[in-house]
Amino acid sequence: MGVGALASTVTAASSSRPNIILVLTDDQDVHMHSLDHMPLLQKHLMHEGTTFERHFCTIAVCCPSRATLLTGKAAHNTNVTDIVMPYGGYPKWVSEGHNDNYLPIWLQALGYDTYYVGKLFNQHDVGNYDETPAKGWTQSDFLLDPYTYQYENAKFSRNGGKPVSYKGQYSPDVTTDKMLEFLDMALDKNDDQPFFLGVAPIAPHANMVIDPLELRPPVYAKRHAHLFKDYKIPRTENFNPDVPSGVSWVAQLPKLNDTVIEYNDEYQRCRLRALQSVDEMVEALVHRLDKAGALDNTYIFYTTDNGYHISQHRMNPGKECGFDTDIHIPLIVRGPGVDRGVKSHAVTAHTDLAPTFLNLASGASFGGDDIVLSDAPDAVPHLKDLDGGVIPLHSADVVSASKKTEHVGIEFWGNAAGEGKYGFSGDWGHINGSVNGYVNNTYKGLRLIGEGYNLYYSVWCTNEHELYDVSRDPGQVRNLLSSSVLNRLTASNDLLRIAGRPLTAVLDRLDALIMVIKSCKGDACRHPWEKLHPKPTRASADVPTVTSLIDALDERFDAFYARQPKVRFDKCELGYMPSSEGPQHAVAYGKGSMYYGGSSSQARLGHWSDWV
Repeated sequence: MGVGALASTVTAASSSRPNIILVLTDDQDVHMHSLDHMPLLQKHLMHEGTTFERHFCTIAVCCPSRATLLTGKAAHNTNVTDIVMPYGGYPKWVSEGHNDNYLPIWLQALGYDTYYVGKLFNQHDVGNYDETPAKGWTQSDFLLDPYTYQYENAKFSRNGGKPVSYKGQYSPDVTTDKMLEFLDMALDKNDDQPFFLGVAPIAPHANMVIDPLELRPPVYAKRHAHLFKDYKIPRTENFNPDVPSGVSWVAQLPKLNDTVIEYNDEYQRCRLRALQSVDEMVEALVHRLDKAGALDNTYIFYTTDNGYHISQHRMNPGKECGFDTDIHIPLIVRGPGVDRGVKSHAVTAHTDLAPTFLNLASGASFGGDDIVLSDAPDAVPHLKDLDGGVIPLHSADVVSASKKTEHVGIEFWGNAAGEGKYGFSGDWGHINGSVNGYVNNTYKGLRLIGEGYNLYYSVWCTNEHELYDVSRDPGQVRNLLSSSVLNRLTASNDLLRIAGRPLTAVLDRLDALIMVIKSCKGDACRHPWEKLHPKPTRASADVPTVTSLIDALDERFDAFYARQPKVRFDKCELGYMPSSEGPQHAVAYGKGSMYYGGSSSQARLGHWSDWV
């Protein structure tokens, strides 16, 4: 059914379909407990909704992460992999064609008005804002570079109009005022038009000084200056450890001295103070919806683009790493039928947000991890074109979602940059001719959480490997693949088995899984095990179905996984260059001449041309 044919159906159903609001902060952490210092967020969202405790971004930097959120596609499919050209930024977003095919355009095709306030992308600036305007928004008021991260010198462009300076005003407060104006506009619609509203304040991102270029602690409103005087970053095991951790440039970092530690503590205090304006924004948002009688028909999603580290693993303020500090992020949802005060253990990612919004906007019920869009217009993508699935928002959905996913693919290209007074130190490279950073921070990673395992595995472009058992090592300081750890484990015969199998057998499975995920599209991203183990062409009770690591660890598959190609890099690149990323495909089990009976020694592997 086309857009025109759908119009009458959408109009008739619009009053019953929910409004959707997305609050998207910038660089907000989970592991330093920033949410614990936002009492209004707790009151209005966490106590009244569900907190998703296993939510991850798939790339730990803002522009690529936001591109993933707005398209439902992993960064290797958006090809927006950096914050600036030539590999990222708003011009890259446009050149890749996403400005004509992303969330607000799809929502408008489903009959929604769409509004957006705040930061959209890096390099969306005062020079290009009107050359190729961001499409799909009924009303917009965008922050523009190079003023985006200047807390008291912001410039906004409303509906593509000439930039307006808000010098001397506090940017997050300005964003709140603009958000409330758009909210009133949406709520005052006479025809009960459903709406989507995105609001993206810059807090708690660093404050950027342009000349000379510096990333300083975020600026906070004067009314919050008295807060958190005694706060210190949690002294967890990974906080400035005595023994270096990680691989590549991380493993070479010197221990932070007391002066740097004191500075970093105050840096995080500034971040918490800056978040208080967001906390107040959340309350203002909820109160306005409640006053209009629209709160019970509105879903509110609260998240951030990526996490943040300060002093963990000896690192100064920043992101761009695969550690949980950088990829494990907040997701809180309040709305019709969402359980109150609940903590969900579903494994979710930013690729899942766009499919979830579409599912809600279509009026469809939860369908496992499938979007049910019986009357979707041509402008709305089918699930097969997206890399994410639908997040189980209601308790009744959890059973349906049990097979949805246990994995999140993690990826990054380029270098890593430190922030703050002491952030720029170490083995410097050159990023895009202007900003320095740590070189060779390109890697492919995998976060895997299931019954009996909680793992992070990564392969760097230097071909160094990391594996962390996060249940036993939440700080991710003991790389199970480092020679020192392996020697200790061998000597003590400890921790050498994961989920009951030897480490080598587990690694073979992880390599095969990441081989699928690192270049997956659509169904392969949601169900990578099914790509490795397609359903047999004929029934056989002797061949188990594989939908998880536990299933794949069956001893009958040992020879199959041992012969899989291994993830590797041929070169460290600053952007996505598949030709430099070694083998691109795993091999499907059981295709062609696969024999389904007998032991692993009797079974024949499928045709090695059966790539997935």
